[in-house]
Amino acid sequence: MLNCIAVDDEALALGLLLDNISKVPYLNVVASCRSAFDAIKALHENQVDLIFIDIRMPGLTGLQFIESLSKKPMVIFVTAYREFAVEGFSLEVIDYLIKPVPMERFLKACERALQLHQLITEPKKPAEESDFFYINVDYSLVKIHYHDIAYIQGLKDYVKIKLLSTDKPIIPRSTVSGMEKLLPPTKFIRIHKSVIVSKSAVTAIRKNSVFIGDVEFSIGETYTDAIDRLIR
Repeated sequence: MLNCIAVDDEALALGLLLDNISKVPYLNVVASCRSAFDAIKALHENQVDLIFIDIRMPGLTGLQFIESLSKKPMVIFVTAYREFAVEGFSLEVIDYLIKPVPMERFLKACERALQLHQLITEPKKPAEESDFFYINVDYSLVKIHYHDIAYIQGLKDYVKIKLLSTDKPIIPRSTVSGMEKLLPPTKFIRIHKSVIVSKSAVTAIRKNSVFIGDVEFSIGETYTDAIDRLIR
């Protein structure tokens, strides 16, 4: 359950926002506020995980309010003004919604907040003990199990994560080196500057190649010890 507050100086807009929130089972409204100053009081009086807030409000704007917080909860801006999006995302908010907000778009933003909250609050385990990790894909945190990965291949600014459970790969914005840091070395091995394979998914080995099913990967010149490490 996420404790949240809703902040909007317009009564009608605040009512619509609260109605949307009431339809999301894992959201619990602890305060509704007509100004940023009311929100300051609400934060002092409640444990708040998520703030839904408008931007243009008298006295103190939503941007100014969020920027003033030394320790801020997750934030979703809900506004009629597109022109503040860059400034809004610079404050590391979860999402930036434009009024009127379609319910499916609102739910997507809430789901992102829930996933991030779970990622933050779940006990952290060393990579060798954990059996999964999260990665950001298309504004969502996607959970990937190590045992489901066949291989990872570099695609310029992105990587292709081929899973055993589905034909459709996951393509996040990352690098092969960045992915290597997320993977336990006992289960994965880098065989090329642009390829990491799952040791358990390898089906055949030749002198300079590794096979995963009918997919063949050449072993890079600087990874010539990969065969020995795979066999061991």
